[in-house]
Amino acid sequence: MSSVPPPGLPIVDAMTPAVLVLAGPVTRDEVAGLCDQVQGRLEASGVGVLVCDVGGLGPPGLGVVDLLARLQLAARRAGGRIRLRDADPALHALLDLVGLRFEAEGQPEQREPALGVEEAVEPGDPPV
Repeated sequence: MSSVPPPGLPIVDAMTPAVLVLAGPVTRDEVAGLCDQVQGRLEASGVGVLVCDVGGLGPPGLGVVDLLARLQLAARRAGGRIRLRDADPALHALLDLVGLRFEAEGQPEQREPALGVEEAVEPGDPPV
């Protein structure tokens, strides 16, 4: 008995984004290679989102901000974007300080509250 795989492409979950793990201090020479990896993974997956695990980058600084900005530009050129995973709160603060906005994994989207909905009702409040 022989097992022949079905014709066509293998089944791929298109909703699961690829993950790029960034570890240790990244040198300037490594940045171009990482940008190429971002573009290659986004073009290969076709999902449009690449998750960058930044937990191993160490303390946030301007070098990390520069790296993330370049990776985001590479992702935009490939028609996608990056999402940060395991980012230090200090990194979020630094990115906000320099005016860069990144989507973070596990962070709820910021939306306007629905009209006419109260979060808490005190006893004795008149109905609306």
